[in-house]
Amino acid sequence: MLYVCQRTLASVPKVRNWRFRTKLDLAVRLVQWAAAYLCRVGKSVWVVADGAYAKRPFLRPLLQQGLVVVSRLRKDAHSRTVPGPPTGRRGRPRKYGARRIDLAKRAGQRRGWRQLTCTLYGQTVEKTYKTFLATYGPVGGLIRVVLVKEDQGCCAFFCTDANASVEQILEAFADRATIEQVFHDLKEAWGAGEQQLRNIWSNVAAFHLHLWIHTLVETWAWGRSHAELCDRSDSPWDDPERRPSHANRRKAMRQEFLRNELSALKRRWPVTPKIAALVQRLFDLAA
Repeated sequence: MLYVCQRTLASVPKVRNWRFRTKLDLAVRLVQWAAAYLCRVGKSVWVVADGAYAKRPFLRPLLQQGLVVVSRLRKDAHSRTVPGPPTGRRGRPRKYGARRIDLAKRAGQRRGWRQLTCTLYGQTVEKTYKTFLATYGPVGGLIRVVLVKEDQGCCAFFCTDANASVEQILEAFADRATIEQVFHDLKEAWGAGEQQLRNIWSNVAAFHLHLWIHTLVETWAWGRSHAELCDRSDSPWDDPERRPSHANRRKAMRQEFLRNELSALKRRWPVTPKIAALVQRLFDLAA
């Protein structure tokens, strides 16, 4: 599932048996792979994606499987009004409305704004929003649009489930920040993407290994308290109550492993308190 730019594909030897796929194709395959397991145990699947993925090749295959998609709606998106009731004329009923919706004009209107209290990024906040139904070509039908007032302007979101509430849509999109944080930790803490390997399958294996190491650290730290995972006594400028980062969890795990090594050493050979304290300081520096 590793993405390789088409212009650099010529540098990959044919013996590697690598075929080009767009990011949208890879995303569809990944979602379908995960949805197959979740639907099997009776879960309803919501897919949250950035606006770059709100396109027909990504949306249509997932909607055909009955999945719900939440994404950002571009300000220049060609959305239209909801068609009226059937007129009784011959032919298929209209799928899209007759008038195009201008999101900027909708956001500029003073009427229709409401207040909502929801939980975004772990905090309870109050948002000013406006919501309405529309039809959207890439989806092939009805969507719910949510406009939210922010300090830098209005943001537009949409959900393929027209019956979804505004709170569900906003909280689902905010949960996507967790994925962004994982990618940040993989790059900053473990150096994912910086490996210098010639074989493309070796690059796949290296990224796979980074994912496993990240998962093992998070699993080790899952049931541990804040005090066990985070000691900021050596950085008084930092907020001691801030949630432990992945780097803090990794450091705490390293320190525990080294303490276990020191304990095993003490059991085999007697170590004076002065030497033990020195070794502990060295372990702290190493971790």
